[in-house]
Amino acid sequence: MKLRIRHISWFVFAVLLTTANMLTARGAEGSFERNLKVTGPVDLDVTTGSGNIDIRAGEATSVRVHGIIHIHDRWGMGREGVEKKIRYLEDNPPILQNGNLIRVGRIEDPELRRHVSINYEFEVPVETRVHSETGSGDQTVAGVRGPVKASTGSGNLKVSGAGDETRVDTGSGDIEINSVKGAVFAETGSGNIRAMAVAGAVRAHTGSGDVKFEQTSDDPVKAETGSGNVEVSGVRGSLHASTGSGNITAQGEPRGDWKLDTGSGNVTMRVPSSASFSLYAHTGSGSVNTNLPITVTGKVGGHELRGKVGTGGSLVEVGTGSGDIHIE
Repeated sequence: MKLRIRHISWFVFAVLLTTANMLTARGAEGSFERNLKVTGPVDLDVTTGSGNIDIRAGEATSVRVHGIIHIHDRWGMGREGVEKKIRYLEDNPPILQNGNLIRVGRIEDPELRRHVSINYEFEVPVETRVHSETGSGDQTVAGVRGPVKASTGSGNLKVSGAGDETRVDTGSGDIEINSVKGAVFAETGSGNIRAMAVAGAVRAHTGSGDVKFEQTSDDPVKAETGSGNVEVSGVRGSLHASTGSGNITAQGEPRGDWKLDTGSGNVTMRVPSSASFSLYAHTGSGSVNTNLPITVTGKVGGHELRGKVGTGGSLVEVGTGSGDIHIE
């Protein structure tokens, strides 16, 4: 009988503890919203130590800021301390406006920002320049003119519809870019990079991951990965694609010099039948194959091929330490 009572007591205690946790968890979140009037192109500067940032095009005369506050260390401060901090941030959100310059997220008081994570959602005019940064979290920027500069210590980055230069970097995470009318500079320590319909120069680097992009201009391209595949299409200017270990596929017309290099993997290159360029293809262990009409310089066959396609022109160098080369 005493054992049963003891079990019931522990059960009741567990229920009460769970209820307390739920109540405290609810008390550990808050939010704020502000609508700021603007009268022209906007400069938006956002920073948060931890949290997601979402920026999208909205009305031409206002900037809407919605913040979701979360306190991580609710037990360490106690419920009263948590609620006090949340209420303060709700009443005094970290938003500064000076005309069309808007700064969001800077909390000067170290005690106030301790254990605080804020997710931000913005609706801004199309004519907005963006500089956004989070220590840990995802970012999305869509439909603004730009330029766009976004970074995160750890998280994914997505940019679409930007009308100017786009610079993005993450310590660890994937990068996705779509329909950008300007140069793209993308870097991740570990993750994939995918950039489609880029009307400008491209520079993409990942320490470990795949790189895939489609270009719609004749600006220069550089794509690098320490370990992963590289796939590029629509290139009409100069191109440098390299991977320490992985395959390379390149489609376009070499109107500038191309260099395709992999330490270990296959290389496939596809060009139009009207293309003209000078070719140097070599592999340490593999074969070189082409179905293009080529004026050969030196020996035919083996692990190396030199010659001219069409009337010659820009130099295309294709190399792999271990793998096959296909030129189509």
